[in-house]
Amino acid sequence: MSNVALSELNGFIAIADHKSFRAAAKLLAVSPSALSHAISNFEARMGVRLFNRTTRSVALTEAGERLLKRVRGAMADLDEAVADVASMRDRPSGTIKISASEAGATPLVRHVLPSFLTAYPDIHVEIIVDGRLVDIVADGFDAGVRFLEAVPRDMIAIPIGRDMRFVAVASPGYLKAHTPPRAPHDLARHHCIRFRFESGSIYRWDLERHGRTATIDVPGQLTVSNMNLAAGAAAVGIGIAWVPEDIITAPLKSGKLVRVLEEWSPPFPGYCLYYPANRHPPAALRLFSQAARAWAQAQRHGSRALNVRRDEGV
Repeated sequence: MSNVALSELNGFIAIADHKSFRAAAKLLAVSPSALSHAISNFEARMGVRLFNRTTRSVALTEAGERLLKRVRGAMADLDEAVADVASMRDRPSGTIKISASEAGATPLVRHVLPSFLTAYPDIHVEIIVDGRLVDIVADGFDAGVRFLEAVPRDMIAIPIGRDMRFVAVASPGYLKAHTPPRAPHDLARHHCIRFRFESGSIYRWDLERHGRTATIDVPGQLTVSNMNLAAGAAAVGIGIAWVPEDIITAPLKSGKLVRVLEEWSPPFPGYCLYYPANRHPPAALRLFSQAARAWAQAQRHGSRALNVRRDEGV
């Protein structure tokens, strides 16, 4: 096969993604009949059917699945190459699409993006907040923000946060009515506030002390899907919560919450910005990752401010 037009491949991918000729045509700003005709000609030249069509549905054939798997990455590389060259102007441009948890995105929005967006007015950043651990490549993201331990090994990871700790906390009233736990196995006799991921799985508490570890599926009447809510539930005496230390600074200081099993709460690496190692990052992402790295380094050295300097040579 020769003379495959990029428009045909773009049309093919759009139909596969939306499972609809009409939706794909709207995205590509062409008529459904024109798109259908183009794909029919494409299939005829290839000598193989790519889609099974009915009046109500569109689905990839086995051949279509194989083609999609091969061309999606190639088209993404082409887009990145064009964007990279275009960004070599005096005003770097492009769009960076990032998947992040709310807690992971917050420091970027508060501390990195204000000066970054001012320095690069033609760069757009889109942050999709999602509690699930997504495959950033398969889902079309340029980068992600997650705990370092959750980042796949084939990614470049840039630490953007301090080491963190999960801690077990309860209200003084709860601990007055219940004997405080002295070891992880004591949690079996307590009311614990459980946490459920968006995937549906229950978070098991991982405790560690001097090399000894304990992973516990704690008991409890209350299950939540938000760490702040878990901390709030502990503060009103519902039970013991296992939450990030940085979200309970105020209630610990005021005495509304008290630590338990503190020696079983070791630190672990915090949030990082990550992106595929096997692809050359577009200039916009490269500049953003540099800004994030600079802010993180400033935090480690005690600096409170970050000034992003435009690099005219990019």
